[in-house]
Amino acid sequence: MLTPYTTELTGKRGANPLKIAVTGASGFIGRYVLAELERHQVEIVATTRRVERLANSARTARIVEMDITRPEKDCFNRLGRPDVLIHLAWDGLPNYMSLHHFETELPRHFFFLKSMLEAGLPSLLVTGTCFEYGMQSGPLSEDLVALPNNPYGYAKNALRQQLEFLKTAKPFALTWARLFYMYGEGQPKGSLYSQMEDAVMRGDELFNMSGGEQLRDYLPIGEVARLIAILATNHSNSGCVNVCAGKPISVRKLVEGWLKEKNWNIGLNLGHYPYPTYEPMAFWGDRHRLDAILNENA
Repeated sequence: MLTPYTTELTGKRGANPLKIAVTGASGFIGRYVLAELERHQVEIVATTRRVERLANSARTARIVEMDITRPEKDCFNRLGRPDVLIHLAWDGLPNYMSLHHFETELPRHFFFLKSMLEAGLPSLLVTGTCFEYGMQSGPLSEDLVALPNNPYGYAKNALRQQLEFLKTAKPFALTWARLFYMYGEGQPKGSLYSQMEDAVMRGDELFNMSGGEQLRDYLPIGEVARLIAILATNHSNSGCVNVCAGKPISVRKLVEGWLKEKNWNIGLNLGHYPYPTYEPMAFWGDRHRLDAILNENA
């Protein structure tokens, strides 16, 4: 459903543009979200620990240097009292098994978000993770009970639950954008796409990988950013929404598609690595809720 103050993707709120703040703006997802938001009539405020990180990537955004792990009392005012906060920030990735996620990240992020909401933030979008579903296989819908089995998934799901409890005490609009897999230029070095790209650039003859038969759900990062922008501007109280392709693809087929698309000349050393133990062999997102939202916006 539409929010009380937006009627279309242009983000107009009466005569004034919608003001959207973005945390984690200098990260992989953040840079693409900023680029997507700049295509629309919204006012953007981007936060980063170091301004120089966004020197060449945020043309119209107002950049605020802020460490959200040590939030100031007036952080909501410093961000210009935004109408919507897109919360992308999270440290410690891609080490999904680190206890850091719930020992350090979870309390930091809840404290920051709570302070923003108590200061008057009306609408919040937070990115979650498909790891919240744990070892459940097949098509995963938002109606399933979350059963995270690694520290990252546990911490993200706990943050979602904390925010939902907070919402009962102080109402606000909440959308939990549960991200599946993504790929694209500028992805962190530990990702499959970046590792393959680096191997090609080095001139390696072979790329070491798993057997590649696991089924996953992948979207290009530009599409992920587009969907986040739609959810943040037009559907600010949607609860959990899978941000996914809704179609399973084997990792081997995905990688072979990259080779063809990019004209990369490298062989695949299949079976070099074992399959990950913290995720099932076959899972992907159920996209019905997302598609219903997109149809409303069409």
